[in-house]
Amino acid sequence: MCGNKNEIIKFLMTYIVKDECIKCKLTDCVEVCPVDCFYEGENFLAINPDECIDCGVCEPECPIDAIKADTDTSVKDMDKWLLINKKFSAIWPNISKKQEPMDEHEKFRNVKDKYDKHFSEKPKK
Repeated sequence: MCGNKNEIIKFLMTYIVKDECIKCKLTDCVEVCPVDCFYEGENFLAINPDECIDCGVCEPECPIDAIKADTDTSVKDMDKWLLINKKFSAIWPNISKKQEPMDEHEKFRNVKDKYDKHFSEKPKK
C-alpha cells in the first residue's frame, strides 16, 4: 500500500470530451456508457470524472475522436479539458440516450480549435 496520497491519485483515470465535440454533439458514446456519466450542454457533452469508471467503451464509439483518456499525452491542453468536463458535468443535465446530432454537425466536423469561438456554457435547451 502506498503511504503517499499523491501516488494513489496518479493511478486514478477518467475519460474526457474535447474540442471536436463542440457544435457536433454526436451521442453514440452516451448510449454505451454503463454508468451514465455524460452531461449535455447546448453544443457539447461532458464526462463527469468522478462517475466515470474508466471502462473505455465510449472512446471508440465517438465517430469524431472527441473522447480520450486523461492519460493520453497527445491531447493538447489536457488540464483545460479535464476542468471543463468536471465543471460542466456538475451543472448540466445528465444524458443517457442517443439523440440526433446538431443540425450543422457536418459543417463543424473538421473545424479545429472551436472552443474560443463556439463553446457554450449553457445547458441543453
